[in-house]
This record gives sequence, C-alpha cells and structure tokens, in this order.
Amino acid sequence: MKAIIIEDETIAAQNLQRLLAEVDPSIQVCTVLQSVEESVEYFSSPNDIELVFMDIHLADGLAFLIFDSVSINCPIVFTTAYDQYALDAFKVNSVDYLLKPINKDDLSRAINKLKKINYQNSNESVLTPEIIASLSQTIQHQQYKSYFLMPVRDKLIPLPVSNIAFIYVDDKLARIVTYDGTSYSVDKPLDSIYTLLDPKQFFRANRQYIIAHKAVKDISLWPLSKLHISLTVPTPEKVIISRARVSEFKDWYTK
Repeated sequence: MKAIIIEDETIAAQNLQRLLAEVDPSIQVCTVLQSVEESVEYFSSPNDIELVFMDIHLADGLAFLIFDSVSINCPIVFTTAYDQYALDAFKVNSVDYLLKPINKDDLSRAINKLKKINYQNSNESVLTPEIIASLSQTIQHQQYKSYFLMPVRDKLIPLPVSNIAFIYVDDKLARIVTYDGTSYSVDKPLDSIYTLLDPKQFFRANRQYIIAHKAVKDISLWPLSKLHISLTVPTPEKVIISRARVSEFKDWYTK
C-alpha cells in the first residue's frame, strides 16, 4: 500500500514512519509533505497513493484548506495534536482520527480498521458515528497538564502551567519561558508539548512558538496580511501569524 504523510513536524513524521514500519511493513511511505501548498500541488497531478496520514495544523494553515483546491479520493487517517476538528474530519473521507502523541496500538487499530473496510473511491467519510462517539468520549476525559516538573541540576522544580508565557524552539531544543523570564529546556518536540496544554489557553502561533492567551500584549498588522504578536515577556524572535492562520488566531483569542 502506497501512502504519504502530510506533517510539518520532522520528528513527528519520522516517528510515524517508524511506527508504520513496525505495525505494517507493507505500507510504503512515498513522500512527506509539510504544507497545504505542497499538498495541493502534489494532488493536482495524477498519483497512485492509497492512504494519507494527515496532520491538521500545517505550516501555512489548516489541512482542510487542501480540500478546497483538490480532491483526495483515498482513505485519510488524521494524526493531530488537536481534538476539536473531529466533526470537520467527518466531512471528508476519513478512516480514523488519532490524537498525538500517537502510539503503536492506536495506529495498529486504524490500519486494521482500514483493511476491513470495502473502500470505494468517493468523497464520503468512513469515520462512523461509533468512531465519533468513541473519540468524543476520549476528548471529554482528556486532562491537560496543570504542572510540569522541570529538572534543574539535582532537583525537580514544580512549574505551574499558568506561569508559562510562551514555549519556543531554540536550535531544535524546546524551551519554556515564564512570566518572570525564567527559561527551562524541555526534551520534547513542540508538537508533543502542545498536546499537554489546554488549547483554550495556549495557541500554536507557528512552527517555532506556542503562546499563552494572557501573555498577548498587543497585535500589529503586518505586510501580506500577517499579524505580529507582542507578548508581555520579550521573545528571541518576532512572533508572526501567517495569513492562512489569522482567522483561526482571532477566533482563539476572542473566545
């Protein structure tokens, strides 16, 4: 079975490829795409892809924008850190919706489910009401972190999540920065950290930054319809929201 992965986090894509090789070596990952633009370009040409693993938040916008430009007539397994898009996934030809961090058992169940489906090329979702109900139950019981334990020399320092102003990637290493300017290194990719945070309180601004709602000081209009977000705590680089994600940011900030 020929598959592609649509994922903008290199580590997440590599982890998924490793799990697929363990779960079903017959699945051949032909390529990894990192953006809406790349995906639209890929599916605009003839291809023989039989399965797509698709993250939802990509570098240049939500993956659902892909379907506005092209049709994908093969099963899709959504692999995402975000739990609020299940019903949107139901509208396209979805097989499953896996919440990150993805584990081997969940991926194996998704692959086995696909093999049992007599799938015909169509735009109808095969994400059944039973799957939606099961997913909803998982989401309702999902608990986000209130504290992290940060290793500092020979101690573990309790860090309340409410003290976090932003998290960013510094030379491939994630760093948590608090409102008093203290910085802690974290041995996890940004995508994995985001799954532990309440999405009502934190926003994935771009591939480098997660920002806290209460840390936003002001919002400036930027060229090409982008936004520049200033925080109450200085950031090493400017925090820029791409044009494709401006609407999503506004919805998050005003809720």
